Amino acid sequence: MAAVLHEQSSVPGSHTVTSPPLNNSSHFSAFSPFANAYSRFSSWRAALSLPNPGTVENLQKEVKTTHLTNFIFDGARADLMKGLSMDPAFQVTHSFQLASQSAPPTYSFGALFANAKVLLQGNVDHEGNVSGRFQQNWSTSNISKVQAQLGMQPGHTMIQLEHDYSGLDYTLNAKVINPSPLDGSGIYVGSYLQSISKSLALGIETLYQRAALDQAEMTSSYLAKLMGSDGKWIATAQFQPIGVLQATYWHKLSEKVEAAADLQVIAAPMRRDAIATVGAKYDLRMSTFRAQLDSTGKVSALLEQRFAPSFAFTVAGEIDHFKNAAKIGVGVMIESTSLTPEEMGMVPPPGQPHF
Repeated sequence: MAAVLHEQSSVPGSHTVTSPPLNNSSHFSAFSPFANAYSRFSSWRAALSLPNPGTVENLQKEVKTTHLTNFIFDGARADLMKGLSMDPAFQVTHSFQLASQSAPPTYSFGALFANAKVLLQGNVDHEGNVSGRFQQNWSTSNISKVQAQLGMQPGHTMIQLEHDYSGLDYTLNAKVINPSPLDGSGIYVGSYLQSISKSLALGIETLYQRAALDQAEMTSSYLAKLMGSDGKWIATAQFQPIGVLQATYWHKLSEKVEAAADLQVIAAPMRRDAIATVGAKYDLRMSTFRAQLDSTGKVSALLEQRFAPSFAFTVAGEIDHFKNAAKIGVGVMIESTSLTPEEMGMVPPPGQPHF
């Protein structure tokens, strides 16, 4: 190569022609200041050791698991589950519900398949309504989700596409509901949650809804999450400029007792309202008890008693003092399996034959 770059002419009297040395990095020299700045910023960011704040969807996860909103029911229901495999997990479920004041009698059949990378869940009821959920874990940081529902009635069919990305100290989420490639209609949601310190995280969630070519609406919500240094309490806030505020507080009082409070305030021009809810959860050795009270005069409680690993009994009740109404619900959950103790990871008791 040196002979080529510094080759001298063999013609008498000619002068030496020297080619300039090639520098491959000369084309990227203009970007080096930005690369150096980004490298220093990444190093400084990693040195802070900020935790991942979790997803916006799970911002109020602890409060939702403490309160009864997602657990209360009335009437009678029964869930019969049968496990067919442990690894990968595969089970089927028969669910019955009747005598409810707010819903007609229903029967549904469900199936679940899950392994380390994929989760598949489907459900069909007696009216032919079908729903399903698919989740693909590409890595610990990238998760894709698909939810779909096919209803027998108009307007009950939907599809939702979602992707989560978890960074070192932030999370990103993109969600699309009923998108139409023809006119671009649908609901588009994007959220970002960033840890500012070891105990504080701030974020934003934007929703864009387009019903037709000339009908579009966009709203944003501002999020905040504050955690205790020991992880025993979490406070969150979600504010919309249109006049909607939701604040929650969760506290782990002991290993078996949790308490939570929720405040929702609406101060829109056409509506002004506020609802406060407090609740507690007690985890006992073979049972879980939840109690809740809100500012609308509703007092509710739910007890789930597990008599055996494969049998549980649930009783729920709610009293509405302002409406002078009450409702109660009872349910059973029975689990059966066709697996041997070895397949379930259990050691057979002494004297039991090994198959």
